[in-house]
Formats: sequence, structure tokens, C-alpha cells
Amino acid sequence: MRPTVLAVLVALAFPVTLAVAAPQAATTGAVPAYVIAAINDPARKDDSANDDRRKIAALATFAEVKPGQKVVDLIPGSGYFTRVFSAIVGPTGRVYAVWPNEYGKEAKSDVQASKALVAIPHYDNVGVLMVPAAQFKTPEKVDLVFTSQNYHDYPDAFMGKVDPVTFDKQVFDSLKPGGVFVVVDHVAEAGSGMRDTDTLHRIDPAIVKKQVESVGFVFDGESDVLRNPADPHNIKVFDKSIRGHTDQFVYRFRKPG
Repeated sequence: MRPTVLAVLVALAFPVTLAVAAPQAATTGAVPAYVIAAINDPARKDDSANDDRRKIAALATFAEVKPGQKVVDLIPGSGYFTRVFSAIVGPTGRVYAVWPNEYGKEAKSDVQASKALVAIPHYDNVGVLMVPAAQFKTPEKVDLVFTSQNYHDYPDAFMGKVDPVTFDKQVFDSLKPGGVFVVVDHVAEAGSGMRDTDTLHRIDPAIVKKQVESVGFVFDGESDVLRNPADPHNIKVFDKSIRGHTDQFVYRFRKPG
């Protein structure tokens, strides 16, 4: 698909910046009060039914999202994480909901939902960016790039067969020193590499780690909150026997400070 020119649909972020915390050895620590407050935000009451299944408290804590940060929710889907991140970073922070143009053509309703979200005053710290899949970038250096269940899409035909290593380097360049890249995705069979990205919508965690580390990131931990040993790893993630409960890895990579 033909990429289009970067379209920034909203203003740039607020000028306040916070320092990045030191790496955490544990996969998930105690949930900070600001994460709990964000989860309890009345504006996201319709999301709350999915909070236990999606482990939002553990994931937001593991991703180290903090007040005042600049955060990317890459391919945000329904905006579930966008809304939580918005509440955590608060009025001095910024959330960029980033849609690759190619993916947006396949998820038009979700893109429109993102654009509608930024028109709501409660979410005035959220901006939508439409970018070519092969040209990921942000208007400013950010503290976190977070992507859930979409890393595996980048090498697929509908995205233009983007080289994941090239993409990873673009993410690296978008982050502040000490910033983190969090990847959540569906587990494929061990040793399968990228074989199942377009068919089963899965990817081998080992190839993700190898690719991301190759551009300068340091592996900084993993969380097992979305692991499911009952997942056979050889069926589509949309199969009714596993949909919504796939085995998922959660990796955190840090840009050296």
C-alpha cells in the first residue's frame, strides 16, 4: 500500500518532562496510587468489565507509565489503553495514539473512534497521529512506546512488509534516553520466527527479543500476567476456543540512558 505524508492531527505535547525511573528487576511491582486512580476514572466505566482479563493494573505498572510523561499507544484499537494512559499522565503529560496509514485502512472505525476521543475535553492530552507504517516517528522524544498485539503485523503484506528491525530502530530513535519500549503479543510456537504472523497472527517471542535488542535496546524484563499454558500456539488467535485468552508475552526494552 502507498504510504501517505505524516499528518499530525493535534497540537504538540505539553513542555513538562519527568525523569525516567530506574529499571525494575521484578516483572510487576506494587500498583502505584496514580495507576489505581486512573483505572477508577469514571470516564472509562465502560472499559472496567475487561480490566481483570486484560490485567491493566499490572501492565500499566510494568510499562512504568507516570504522571507528566509523553507516551505512545501504537495501533490503539478501541482506545482501551489510550484512556488509561491519558488518566495516568494527566494534564502535564501527553498520549499519542499512533495509527499506521496502512493499518488504518483496515480499521477505519477504530481510527474514527480515536479521532472522536480527542474531541472530548476529558481527553485533551491525547493526540492522533497518522503515519506511514515504514516511517514511524513522533513529534517529540517520548518516555514510552507501547504496543499490544500488533508487533506481529509489521512484516505482513497489508502493512507493506515493513522490516521489523528498521521499525525497531525508528522506535529507538523516538525515545528519550532511558525510555522504554513495551511489546505485548500473541505467542507462536518456539522456533517459528515470523512464520505465523500473517496466518495465525502470532510471533515467536525469541525473534522479537533478537530484533529489538539488535538496534541497541537492552532487555529490561518481562511480565507473565497474560501467559496461558493452555494455548496450543498453533491455532489462529481468533479461534473461538482461545480468542481473548491467548498466551501472550509482555516484554520491556530500555533505551540506554
